[in-house]
Amino acid sequence: MTRRGSRVLRVGAIARIEGEGALRLRIDDGTATRAELSIYEPPRFFEAFLRGRRHTEPPDITSRVCGICPVAYQLSACHAIEDACGVTVDGQLAALRRLLYCGEWIESHTLHIYLLHAPDFLGHENAIELSRTHRADVERGLRLKQAGNSIVEFLGGRAIHPVNVRVGGFHRTPARTEFRPLAERLRQARDDALGTVAWVAGFGFPEATCEADFLALAEPGTYAIETGTPTVLPHGDGHPSRTFPLADFTTHVAEEQVPHSTALQARLDGGRHLTGALARYAISGHQLPPAVREAAQAAGLADPASGEICRNPFRAIVVRAVEVLYAVEEALRLIDAYERPPRPAVEVPPRAETGHGATEAPRGTLYHRYTLDAEGLVTDACLIPPTSQNQGAIEEDLRRIVQDRLRHGDATDAELTRLCERAIRNHDPCISCSAHFLDLTVERA
Repeated sequence: MTRRGSRVLRVGAIARIEGEGALRLRIDDGTATRAELSIYEPPRFFEAFLRGRRHTEPPDITSRVCGICPVAYQLSACHAIEDACGVTVDGQLAALRRLLYCGEWIESHTLHIYLLHAPDFLGHENAIELSRTHRADVERGLRLKQAGNSIVEFLGGRAIHPVNVRVGGFHRTPARTEFRPLAERLRQARDDALGTVAWVAGFGFPEATCEADFLALAEPGTYAIETGTPTVLPHGDGHPSRTFPLADFTTHVAEEQVPHSTALQARLDGGRHLTGALARYAISGHQLPPAVREAAQAAGLADPASGEICRNPFRAIVVRAVEVLYAVEEALRLIDAYERPPRPAVEVPPRAETGHGATEAPRGTLYHRYTLDAEGLVTDACLIPPTSQNQGAIEEDLRRIVQDRLRHGDATDAELTRLCERAIRNHDPCISCSAHFLDLTVERA
């Protein structure tokens, strides 16, 4: 029987996500009518204090937005500044950037899979408890994360907030022989990545569907990571994908203030959308190498080339594991093809113009826009991170999952809390990038 009357449930802070905030869930006569992610931390003003800085400074400044995804912010900033200045970075410098990004994907995805998300599937409160019953699995995850850290540290100068990245390329590029220890470590990591895909494939996945449009970058001939064109896959059956120029990003992805949050939320052409691993796999999964596609299908993911799309947010952990495997394979490919470029960076002289840049952060599409004056000073900046784009889809996802649970009978506050926390962790939100998370209030009327 559905419980009537008023019920309020409060959780001080949700565990195992990046950041802090609140969720208010309203239930009227047994119906989940509204879920609101309430971000209560004050704004961080990155866009404001970028104004007046030289065009060479945004990569270093914006890397401080997130300690988990600093490479995403650095490279999105580099692309936008270089676009404004009319400069293209290609060849081995572009390949080194992609390799650096592979390291960030490996370390970020592995952190989420093993330490933040897997405990939900295996009945544990945290990774410490998980390590007592799945020690070998957790150790595998730590080795994988160390492999990702090694790439970022090797190319970036340090594992957190890299210092070797600059507009136009790098301050220093390594000699080919310097890659040997890293390549050996990655060859060992390949086995751990394959083991990770097989491990998460054995988890139990509740039935659920995300009814939001998917948004991700797409690049012909490859699985998009550090470059690409914004591509939308609508949620309705039979609707073809569409693209739009990166320069039109804010025309399609518009931010708005919501009354229950200090953080902006973004909508795609007025509707909810989801960016991140599920969107990338749906849009570009057919571009994965055959061995990675085979591992994905063995793990229960349909081949996107068949037209079947995975929209179950609980299975996002499998897609992340597949992306870790791909990042390891791609890193090895890039190292094998590497030749030291003649110079570590190309010159990027300033000009008065607006530039746009976007990359695929582990959690989804990250967009930067900068306007420069003739002296190269930033006069305007716009940063739209993945989690702010995903908040609307997460809210609807929560409402639908709770409603489905209530159809099977009333649930206690503790049960609803666990369900909501698990559903949020499906999306690996990095609220520190855009906002912050979770106090839970359930209102019943």
